[in-house]
Amino acid sequence: MLRQQLKRNSLAIISLFVAFSALGYNTWRNEQTEENRNIRAAGFEMLLHIGQLQRISYLAHYDKDMQQGNPRSGWVEVLVLRDLSMLMPAELQQYTQHLFDSWKENWQGLGKDESAVAAIDNAINDLRKKVLENIKRLE
Repeated sequence: MLRQQLKRNSLAIISLFVAFSALGYNTWRNEQTEENRNIRAAGFEMLLHIGQLQRISYLAHYDKDMQQGNPRSGWVEVLVLRDLSMLMPAELQQYTQHLFDSWKENWQGLGKDESAVAAIDNAINDLRKKVLENIKRLE
């Protein structure tokens, strides 16, 4: 009797299975798309702030322009980058923390110490490279 009911309703059972499978896949795909969209948006925003931080450090160090290249305004950029990195994969957060630490140790040497700008520049370039890698990796 159960066997007959399964046989008579097999098409409905298969259709129900296909519908639930499709719903599960669609939900997963939508979540993945949203995550990729967030990573992409955060990545592009990070690239803008990375460029601004590099501009500040170069103006401060090479041009000695303390108005446009005020190293303290670089703190704003570094903190924004650290906040934005929370939307990115965990591996990238390490590079942002490295930039934060590098800025913290070297910002006062901008305009005076060549090793200060080199350390900051290396941390900026490492972060930029990692952000670009993450954006390229998205589906």
